[in-house]
Amino acid sequence: MFTAVALVSGAMAVWRSYADKHPGAFLAFSSPKVGVVHVEGMILDPTDTLNWIRRLREDPTVLGVLVRVNSPGGVVGPSQELHRGLQRLAEHKPVVVSMGAVAASGGYYVAVAADKIVANPGTLTGSIGVKMELTNLQGLMEKLGIRRESVSSGVFKTTGTPFEELTLEERAYLQAVVMDMHGQFTRDIAQGRDMPLEEVEKLADGRIMTGLQALELGLIDALGGQEEALDLLRSIAEIDEYVDLIEDPKRDQSLWKKILGSVEEELRVQGPLWVFR
Repeated sequence: MFTAVALVSGAMAVWRSYADKHPGAFLAFSSPKVGVVHVEGMILDPTDTLNWIRRLREDPTVLGVLVRVNSPGGVVGPSQELHRGLQRLAEHKPVVVSMGAVAASGGYYVAVAADKIVANPGTLTGSIGVKMELTNLQGLMEKLGIRRESVSSGVFKTTGTPFEELTLEERAYLQAVVMDMHGQFTRDIAQGRDMPLEEVEKLADGRIMTGLQALELGLIDALGGQEEALDLLRSIAEIDEYVDLIEDPKRDQSLWKKILGSVEEELRVQGPLWVFR
């Protein structure tokens, strides 16, 4: 009995090891399906989502992918990683985004990598822009009689410290960095939406808009919820038969773990960050 259990456990361990090296292994023996990717909350660490996107891209039984975006934005680099991950996915199979309550700034950046975007009339989206937030504690430090000194290797190394006001030179330097990121954002939108860059730049002033307004401005393709987005995906992928929807198994976690994750996320975003928001 123990020998049989050991053999089964050993076989499962070998299979798990093989599947880790070949991400589509668990999916390759089943029937055709549609993959579902969730982009939720602040975009900070996209590693798990990118791994799931890669598995869906490499699995030949996945006929198309529905991406559910419910995010107010996030850090620049991770948002760009997800955007590129969905771009690569869309090179191999149809991708349709379904916007939930909010898909703004970095959330919208991710969405424009899809073939089509569907939003509810009341979805909050847009907010195309980049900002950097800094906290200035200089006045408080002076009231407490605390002085701070620093030694740095360059004039801009301490730029953004909360203990001193920005100089005009530092403000110009940071503004140039923000505008460079903003330019990357608008160019990717123009490419993803097949719009003239000048037209995107007129909309890229940080304004939020409803899904209905976004449709009128050409930033999305259709109005509807997740079901309508799935119907559109089935049409694009020419799926006539019933297919299963598969989601990342790592999403199956306890409510308590989700709550802790949300608290941790809020703590991590405190302080100066370059964000799409």
